Amino acid sequence: MELSGRWVATHADDDIRRGGLGLDVDDGAGSRWSPIDVPGHWQHSPGFEESTGPIIYRHRFSSPEIAEGRRRFVTFDGIFYQADVWLDGAYLGDPEGYFFPHSFDITALAQIGRDHVLAVEVACAEQDPHARTNITGVLQAWEGLPTGWNPGGLWRSVRMYDTGPARLDRLRVICRDADERRAHLRLTAKLDVDTHREVVVRTLRDGELVDEQSHPVASGMNDIAWSIDIPSPELWWPRELGDQPMTTITVVVLVDGEASDQRERRTGLRQVDWHDWVCSVNGERLFLRGVDMTPSTVGIGDTDLEVVDRDLAHVVDLGLNTVRVHGHVSRRRFYDRADELGLLVLQDFPLERTHARSVRSRAVAQVEACVDSLGHHPSIVAWSGHNEPADTGTTPVRRREGDRQWRRRLRDLRSQQLPSWNKSVLDRWVKRTFERCDPSRLVTAHSGVAPHLPQLDGTDSHLWYGWEYGEASDLAERARRFPRSVRFVSEFGASSVPDDTSFLHGRSPAGTTSASLRRESEPSGVWPDLDWDRIGESYGLRFDVLLEMFPPEDHRDIDAWRAITQSYQSYVLKVQIETLRRLKYRPTGGFCFSSLADARPVISPSILDHRRVPKDAYATVRASCAPVIVVADLPPDWINPGDRLRLDVHLVNDLREAVEDAVVDIVVRWAGGEERSRFGGPVAPDDVVKVGRVDVTVPDTLGELAIELTATDVQTGDVLATNRYTTAVTLPPG
Repeated sequence: MELSGRWVATHADDDIRRGGLGLDVDDGAGSRWSPIDVPGHWQHSPGFEESTGPIIYRHRFSSPEIAEGRRRFVTFDGIFYQADVWLDGAYLGDPEGYFFPHSFDITALAQIGRDHVLAVEVACAEQDPHARTNITGVLQAWEGLPTGWNPGGLWRSVRMYDTGPARLDRLRVICRDADERRAHLRLTAKLDVDTHREVVVRTLRDGELVDEQSHPVASGMNDIAWSIDIPSPELWWPRELGDQPMTTITVVVLVDGEASDQRERRTGLRQVDWHDWVCSVNGERLFLRGVDMTPSTVGIGDTDLEVVDRDLAHVVDLGLNTVRVHGHVSRRRFYDRADELGLLVLQDFPLERTHARSVRSRAVAQVEACVDSLGHHPSIVAWSGHNEPADTGTTPVRRREGDRQWRRRLRDLRSQQLPSWNKSVLDRWVKRTFERCDPSRLVTAHSGVAPHLPQLDGTDSHLWYGWEYGEASDLAERARRFPRSVRFVSEFGASSVPDDTSFLHGRSPAGTTSASLRRESEPSGVWPDLDWDRIGESYGLRFDVLLEMFPPEDHRDIDAWRAITQSYQSYVLKVQIETLRRLKYRPTGGFCFSSLADARPVISPSILDHRRVPKDAYATVRASCAPVIVVADLPPDWINPGDRLRLDVHLVNDLREAVEDAVVDIVVRWAGGEERSRFGGPVAPDDVVKVGRVDVTVPDTLGELAIELTATDVQTGDVLATNRYTTAVTLPPG
């Protein structure tokens, strides 16, 4: 029985807590109770738009009588973030955690009568970004969200259902290993039983019985674990390596020969291995080309199936094979669709920046729930316990303020190297819990932590060269000096202004067509009078960096300013994606750039705005992530006549088949002349080869010098890849 729909709610106070929870409360029209939708976030409902809670929800319903020997439960699929629950004024419990269900036994209360009222006090406390107490990640107190946003509410459905004497509270299905001969599944279940008894647990695969066991169980919650082997399985593969067959595992609990309860998990059979940040699936090595997925909408309850499908379709269109779910647990549809598409998922646990010490025990419990909820998805290949626990780089510092910049860098380095409670205690507990619950995947304690004593190992890197520090080309030098720091780069990029600039004026965003978006700016050559402080506070991620690099007064109008920011974002992503792909497996196992799309109008590193209108970088990323690319070393920004220009040229082949005879044509052009060269040879599957070198003496002609690369398959005549680089020929100073 679904209990979702129209509820009533009011702000919580002591009077309501004492007298507003039972059946005999006037919650109709004219009372202090207001209608509210469940599921949903309370700030979407009239009267609660600016509320930070707590809010008390009420819902009246009638239920049928319970058959003899049956039990009745109510389940909240998603509560954001903490709650106290009552039925008919009787206290049921205090659930916490937004991404997994919470269930309560209401059998005894349901037997008293048929008319009931369910009351829930929901709290989602405001968070200090540097001492968080809620395990909500980037869904709360994050720069990408509107000022004043509170995600509190009953954001998923509420339902009531009956079972027999034994109920399956949770079911975990993990594919530990698999090959062509057999797949080994580990299953764990929590059984809620009315009294001590003997139960039979049956396991079915696609409706066929594969295992049956008897278990003595006690009254209350019981943990049971078992394994099954599946002979000659159809293996699940990433989309580049094969098909994605899925299988349904059903667990049925029987009491006295009758089915008491059952659960299903749809999973894929595959084996994941990692070696020094290089991922293999079913023994096949794969270079990960990925993107960070921040929340698709401001409220996670607003992310419907269409939004999920559309965003993952963009991932496929870009030629990517991996997504990193940044700092949150997404909707169930997201993981189901990733399984179907053969996309790999790097899953962050929702610990973001610095957390208070009180979260440790709650984090451990929620890690277990996370594996229970998501462990069966074959697309998930790695867990990360905590994003940026050192809380570095959050103090605004202008790039040109050299002294303050170095001080910040030293402070960030110290926070990376020295022990802290978050890095050294909390994250170890989280990592160990993930490893205990799921031995089949890579587990990292945290993300964005540099190599530090005593192991000097480090994790995946967040390297914002060309944005927060340095130049975009400095990533290649970083890789040369510290190769371990680029084994996997999970955050990089640059912010840009989206096409729709109406929010900068304080207006609502325009329509979705490209023409209407671009016409929201002022007439050409006219700069509007903008409140930069308001824009930076409300709409800009590291807005101080954007103003430093691209001062608005240096551009004729807002369209020109927007265009230069998007052009620079394209440049940064092109340079750094090509650099990391050229370092494939030596030492880089992959990357995830920041980021795919915005949840609201904002200046950010995304390549799609909140309406999914592409920025210029979208096409750049698509070209840079093609299966085959031809790349050269990045030329300097300017060169002098008579200089010798030498650039190595590489062909990157991510295909699973060789290019037996490839040729690369190199044309160096300048005003009034050109120079050509050609190199050829085979390229092995999943490999990178140095095919030749640009070696030219810079002519005396001033102006642009362009380097054009074309790779062709000689056997078919097909163009495999093209690329282009430019530099400027200038006279030396003096």
